[in-house]
Amino acid sequence: MNAFDQEKTQIDDVDRSMYEQKGTMAPKFEVASGLTPEIIETISREKNDPDWMREFRLKSLETYKNTPLPSWGPSLDGLDIDNIVTYVRPDSNMEASWDDVPDEIKDTFEKLGIPEAERTSLAGVGAQYDSEVVYHNVREEVAAQGVVYTDMESALTGEYADLVKKHFMKLIPPTDHKFAALHGAVWSGGSFVYVPAGVKLDIPLQSYFRLNAKGAGQFEHTLIIVEKDAYLHFIEGCSAPKYNVANLHAGAVELYVAEGARLRYSTIENWSKNMYNLNTKRAVVEKGGAIEWVSGSFGSHTGCLYPMSILKGDDARMEFTGITFAGNGQELDTGAKVAHVGANTSSRISTKSISKDGGSSTFRSSVTVAPGAHGSKASVSCESLMLDSESRADTLPAMDIRNDDADIGHEAKIGRISEQAIFYLMSRGLSEDDAKAMIVSGFAEPISKELPLEYAVEMNNLIRLEMKGSIG
Repeated sequence: MNAFDQEKTQIDDVDRSMYEQKGTMAPKFEVASGLTPEIIETISREKNDPDWMREFRLKSLETYKNTPLPSWGPSLDGLDIDNIVTYVRPDSNMEASWDDVPDEIKDTFEKLGIPEAERTSLAGVGAQYDSEVVYHNVREEVAAQGVVYTDMESALTGEYADLVKKHFMKLIPPTDHKFAALHGAVWSGGSFVYVPAGVKLDIPLQSYFRLNAKGAGQFEHTLIIVEKDAYLHFIEGCSAPKYNVANLHAGAVELYVAEGARLRYSTIENWSKNMYNLNTKRAVVEKGGAIEWVSGSFGSHTGCLYPMSILKGDDARMEFTGITFAGNGQELDTGAKVAHVGANTSSRISTKSISKDGGSSTFRSSVTVAPGAHGSKASVSCESLMLDSESRADTLPAMDIRNDDADIGHEAKIGRISEQAIFYLMSRGLSEDDAKAMIVSGFAEPISKELPLEYAVEMNNLIRLEMKGSIG
């Protein structure tokens, strides 16, 4: 057996229930579908919100009702938000010990590798099931450095309440777009991270989000503050089982990177193909700071995801590396945005997309250079690989340059899988499917090498399963 066959056998042995598992747990409590002030008040009571948050939710609901759907992008005709359940509380409280998590929830996350990851390579782990965080833990030596890693509700009502109030939905205001307003009204769960000045974590933190309820939405909020000269690598994983009705993911991620600090934010999203993934992510970077995005988008019926970086301070930096895989019935509209505000700022956007069996992959980028952002540099590169004649790939770059002292570049490549390469690999004993899978894995290699080893393996497994059409 050659090395490729050995790897293929290992992949075939992966428990595919982690991708296809049907949700079975009956929730302890859920609100009715629809969006009314009464429902928002109910969610607010369940969350024990302070008064300012309850008022914030109600005002966000008003904004949501007065904001139209986006007039561009993929169709959302199959999404009836009035029939989405916006809050589902699982039959569990948040636990600090994995042994105390209910077996049915624990079994789901164990198949996703959460406990094993915590024991081996992570500084801390959070796990959310439907609308609530069911597990959160951080290593003692990490907490001893002053690092705070907890769920958003604990931060909102505890000793970090002032920090939350100061930063919550300031980067992503409810007026930003309709789904930001929806998030502001019904958000639940998520993670709060605070890294003190000068602290550099050499091992990552991770949060994992599992939406298990049928016809429901998940609206977690992640807020990360990395102080001066600190460093953090944060990993986010997402998944959901397959149902025959629409589910919705409209989370929000707000990242604050202080002077000289550096934050790497890695994401592997493996939603089921009945999911509408309408997530919003945004970072602001102060003088000499850096934000690095690594993103892998798989699954979901429709995806709209464009992480944005605001390079506010002089010499701030941004890098975005991403990959998407659109299969049959999928329309993935992804990319990145960057705003150069400070002088001598730099950004690099590098993406790859794969489309198969009629899938549609659209790349959008937006580069803005402010009048005072002299000496800025930006590079945008996107490569698209179509595996058949039914699939589609589009590239839609936008650039708004407001001064003549900037160095901006863009390149795009769209192509099909090489028949010669397939023939060569088949002449070496591989089947046609395995040859295609190997070529696609090679195409994705620049992205997978940016991930920690265990997550690179997971991404390669997802690509192999997508190539076989095994993910629902």
